[in-house]
Amino acid sequence: MCLILVAWQQHPSYPLIVAANRDEFYARPTLPAARWQDVPAEATEADIHGGRDLEAGGTWLGYARGGRFAAVTNVREPGCPPGLRSRGRLTADFLAGTTAAEDYTCSLVLGDYAGFNLLVSDGEALVYCTNRGAATMSLEPGIYGLSNHLLDTPWPKLASSKERFAAALGALPADEAFFALLSDDEIVPDPLLPATGVPLAWERILSAVFVRSPDYGTRASTVLLASKDASATLIERSFGPQGLIGETRLSIPSR
Repeated sequence: MCLILVAWQQHPSYPLIVAANRDEFYARPTLPAARWQDVPAEATEADIHGGRDLEAGGTWLGYARGGRFAAVTNVREPGCPPGLRSRGRLTADFLAGTTAAEDYTCSLVLGDYAGFNLLVSDGEALVYCTNRGAATMSLEPGIYGLSNHLLDTPWPKLASSKERFAAALGALPADEAFFALLSDDEIVPDPLLPATGVPLAWERILSAVFVRSPDYGTRASTVLLASKDASATLIERSFGPQGLIGETRLSIPSR
């Protein structure tokens, strides 16, 4: 289960602000956030920064020079088969390209993927797309949240995180308040848990903002601050079963 919080055109210095947790099995091979060295030949102008899933080659969250942003979560559907294509390609392909955000989402063959939620921005628009029943939409200025259901589904962890995220905007450019909310490992009381088809023990584990279990948990906490000139700072804290592994801080130029 993952979490993405986004402030779109809510701050005078940073039109795009993102705080996100990526939850995954620890055994899945991953590279921490960095500048990618192997963009496709047809995308030689791309300058992609983000983590890397080594199993399928995509990313859960990334930023490319010029103001291109993409992030994805899966939709929790126990027992559903995998898609024809990895959901991590949704983000990687957008970051490597030049297509406008709305045009890109309209070009997707939604049935090629298992359930997903996708956020993409070309610097001019922030667009939400899913293949699980909601219409693609260009988002108005505001604060939004995604977990593993549709945009702004009021699961307890999402509702509480959005409130703390909004409050943290006032402390910018300091970023510690964002990491504080992303590190919250409090379990939601049983009466407030959503019913998503997984056993109760897993509903409890996944109800926390920061997920902990022996084999599965929060692998990365990321804060992205994108400036008006399309330059950005991306900070990622990486975690393993025993806790914090390290922190990466990337300064991404505008052009």
